[in-house]
Amino acid sequence: MTKKLVFYIFSILLITSCFTKKKSCVNDVNSWDYTVPYTESQIELINSEKKNEVMRLFLITNKEDSVLLRTKSEPITLNSDKEKETTLLLSQRLLATVNDPKNAGVGIAAPQVGILKQMIAVQRFDKKGEPFEIYINPTIKQYSKKTQFCLEGCLSIPDKMDTTKNRAYAILLEYDRMDGTHEIEMIEAFTAVIFQHEIDHLNGILFTDHLDLEIEEAEERLRKNNK
Repeated sequence: MTKKLVFYIFSILLITSCFTKKKSCVNDVNSWDYTVPYTESQIELINSEKKNEVMRLFLITNKEDSVLLRTKSEPITLNSDKEKETTLLLSQRLLATVNDPKNAGVGIAAPQVGILKQMIAVQRFDKKGEPFEIYINPTIKQYSKKTQFCLEGCLSIPDKMDTTKNRAYAILLEYDRMDGTHEIEMIEAFTAVIFQHEIDHLNGILFTDHLDLEIEEAEERLRKNNK
């Protein structure tokens, strides 16, 4: 998600209507294989540069990139020293990429740099100092009925911004930390939108899919009202 949104987000109206997400827009943990380590090609890409080096952003405008961006990611395992080292380096390079002045994002997911693994970086606007933090294998366990309008953009979708109307105002987030500990916490407001946006990436979902879903539902309501 792009940093430009920060300048607009606080003027966006919050609403309280209930929204039911389609199955295609929900985290589906049942299909994940928790035994899959990093592939050799993933390790090669992650290790291609040092920890402070920016990774190439995958763009939906590139046909080959778009295929990967539409693919579900696998969870990260920390069963060996090699996996731990690779995960640490990936987190460092992911942070370098989202903080690159040329990209300037408030969140990023590993698939956006070509790594189909369950890792995201999110700027915590709800914490002092608004730090960037890394989350491994994040899943949303619950969505609030209260929703919010939010102007969204995406580092992988150049020059595209629009307002989604179906993001939950609050989410119950479950995730792993770099040290292997497991956490659950409630996230609210704009920060909750960033998490929803980035976790969508882990499932091959883009924020524009929510816009398409809103149009479909509006058309369905219109058809019912005209009967």
